Amino acid sequence: MAAPTAAAVPAATAAEEEARLLRLEDQAEHGGGGAWEYLCLARRLRARRPAHVLRVGLSVLNDASARSRLASEQWTLYEQVAVAAMDWQRLDVAKDCVGVLSKQFPGSSRVARLEGLLFEAKGEWAEAERAYALILENNPFDQIVHKRKIAIAKAQGDMSLAVDYLNKYLELFMADHDAWRELAETYVSLQMYKQAAFCYEELILAHPTIPLYHIAYAEVLYTMGGLENLQTAKKYYASTIQLTGGKNTRALFGVCLCTSAINQLTKGRNKEEEGSELQSLAAEALLKNYKQHAPSKVPLISSMLKNMKLS
Repeated sequence: MAAPTAAAVPAATAAEEEARLLRLEDQAEHGGGGAWEYLCLARRLRARRPAHVLRVGLSVLNDASARSRLASEQWTLYEQVAVAAMDWQRLDVAKDCVGVLSKQFPGSSRVARLEGLLFEAKGEWAEAERAYALILENNPFDQIVHKRKIAIAKAQGDMSLAVDYLNKYLELFMADHDAWRELAETYVSLQMYKQAAFCYEELILAHPTIPLYHIAYAEVLYTMGGLENLQTAKKYYASTIQLTGGKNTRALFGVCLCTSAINQLTKGRNKEEEGSELQSLAAEALLKNYKQHAPSKVPLISSMLKNMKLS
């Protein structure tokens, strides 16, 4: 038997840990022990299982002897239970946990962030903003708080403010590619395609081998339209095909759509486009994929490609 590939090993480990988490969860909730082990594993895996964490966590916190055995780690548990309680809208429990932590660690910015989260859970946006503003006065580079401000703007549906906060965040943390992607997607939602394209350009420069950024950039350019944008979009659809080994159906469609749009704009004057084999190869690959995975759709795809004069 062949040895498992390097890529398969982490996936298997993750699956095993998830299964172990569920076993411990069932055990802890039915009085079989392992509560602390379960809570530690849930934290390490960043598993969002608020109802279960809340029940198991409270069973430990409400047991004075079990709580005392944790020593200083009990404060980590108070924090974990507080967050789970907010997720599960048990704001009374969250308030109690945050109150305990506030007394134990007066002036702690970590506890202050929890207080801000509690305001958010209550929908008290202005109070949360004020709490976060106080934290940023003492530490302007608190990354978590900056992200919470962005989340508050989005929660209120104020996407323009979210854009403002994201831009300010990226002035401080330019290497955060998740923030660049979030900003790009927010710009797209506001139909600010030129700004979204700039974000994807930054992402591609920083991570040139990630197909997701190539195809997202191509789709923004295709949406913007115009001959130059369509030609560039086609190139990035093509690079997506190359990076995915020809398996990205959206990119194959993208090449075909760009070719058709370019031909309509140039009305046969673009000799380079007419002589290119890329669109023919993309059309053939599309038909092959649909014959293999969705044969009932082949007549529809064949008709579409014929109308686009690509088959």
